[in-house]
Amino acid sequence: MTDAKVELADLEERFAEVRGCRLRYLVGGEGEPLMLVHGLGGGAANWLALAPLLLPDRRLLVPELPGHGGSAPLPAAPSLNVYADRLGLLLEHEAMAPAAVVGHSLGGAISLRLAIRRPGVVSSLVLAGAAGISSGARSVRYALTITGIVKPGRRIAPYRRRIARSDRLKRLVFGRWGASDPAALPPDLVEAFLAGPARHTDTVSAATALVRDDPRTDLDRVQCPSLVLWGARDNQLPVGDAFDYARRLQARLRVIADCGHLLIAERPEACADAISEFLAGEPPVPPRLDRGAQI
Repeated sequence: MTDAKVELADLEERFAEVRGCRLRYLVGGEGEPLMLVHGLGGGAANWLALAPLLLPDRRLLVPELPGHGGSAPLPAAPSLNVYADRLGLLLEHEAMAPAAVVGHSLGGAISLRLAIRRPGVVSSLVLAGAAGISSGARSVRYALTITGIVKPGRRIAPYRRRIARSDRLKRLVFGRWGASDPAALPPDLVEAFLAGPARHTDTVSAATALVRDDPRTDLDRVQCPSLVLWGARDNQLPVGDAFDYARRLQARLRVIADCGHLLIAERPEACADAISEFLAGEPPVPPRLDRGAQI
């Protein structure tokens, strides 16, 4: 029994062969279909805090991207399109298309490509700290290259339980790039984020495809309603990217206070509120200092 199976106990573990790639995913619940797509170096367990809040009245599909977790690597990955295409086919395999799609970080960039290439598959789109706009910057390319070579996630994964119970180690692992207040991350969420890297087989291909991708010229092709969700203290992808996405997509924007790039773990209740309001078609609420601003 895998870590993610234990952590997302209300969802069923499944595997599917999708265009020559064996994908691992979790599925469960009844109602409107919703797919959650994790970020680079992540896995299904990244949604540990948020998935249960979104499960009522929805059927969730939580895939692990090719090369991540229990999913096999792709034979070739020249662009993010090959990741997006397989997610679209997986939705159809589970008879869940069209579905709302929430993508975090790399998952946001892939979800965008899915909405562009398969508009009939994506009914609405939520970009949570989405990569894409700043991902081609030289500093980002350098950081992703070094990460791919050193593989820090795999090196620290065996020590995840010790890290989860030490404020100092949580700051060392998640500080600056990840969480606004790493010490405040609950131990189970720390373990959820560190469990996947031990099983990764190829994250470098996804990172390489990401730095080659610039979605800005294609954003006018997104046909579905969109919400841009961002951490106010995201030091990995600047909040300016959120405003750029919102402007180009003519999308709602919610900036959530007191969290960084790992907003889906740091402020899951605020994320769930924003996503549920958006999917329900509720009008934007006035700005709230304790929850961030929505426009």
